[in-house]
Amino acid sequence: MCKRLGFLSAVALLASVHFFCMTPDLIAQDNKVLGEVRFQGDTSMDRDSGVWVDGNYVGYVKELKGGKKVLLIPGKHEIAVRQAGYADLVKQIVVEPGQLQTVQVSMKMLPGERTPDITATLKLTVRPKRAAVFLDNRYIGHASEMGGSFHTLLVSPGKHHIRIALPGYRTFETDVNLLAGQKSEVKTELMKGSIEQATTEIKKPE
Repeated sequence: MCKRLGFLSAVALLASVHFFCMTPDLIAQDNKVLGEVRFQGDTSMDRDSGVWVDGNYVGYVKELKGGKKVLLIPGKHEIAVRQAGYADLVKQIVVEPGQLQTVQVSMKMLPGERTPDITATLKLTVRPKRAAVFLDNRYIGHASEMGGSFHTLLVSPGKHHIRIALPGYRTFETDVNLLAGQKSEVKTELMKGSIEQATTEIKKPE
């Protein structure tokens, strides 16, 4: 458990996004320095969308609570929510000390987006499952959406570049060359690393 004295002395060193191992009651009652931002989505697509705060990936909507709650230093922040095939949702917010605010997530599908007529099937088995997945430098979701018995990704045949990244871990990259109708699987477990090793897609995606 985080020590209260350690928390107070670390405030001056905090970056834009902060996660603390304090109980929710203690956060609510005693935290007069940081503000909390929660995310609310009505559909499964909204809740599985990735969230960036000030250009840094922090996770996907439905996991950002409890031990993964988003605490920010007071002031202006940019929230961006992304999902493959949907327009980015970008909001400017002002965080007040000790206050809670909720960002409503409602993703809008991009016109003309559709699955290719001829496809190959790609399955991704990744740990940690909350890692962000990029296909050909485009964010397509978090890893837990693309593994297991019923979660696969339909892609066009040909060569594709896969990048899997999460702050605090080494980025994994690989290439696949898929034939029409082929089923392929990529398995990896990310190695622990530094936030400084995060790729630009995690820090400031296009």
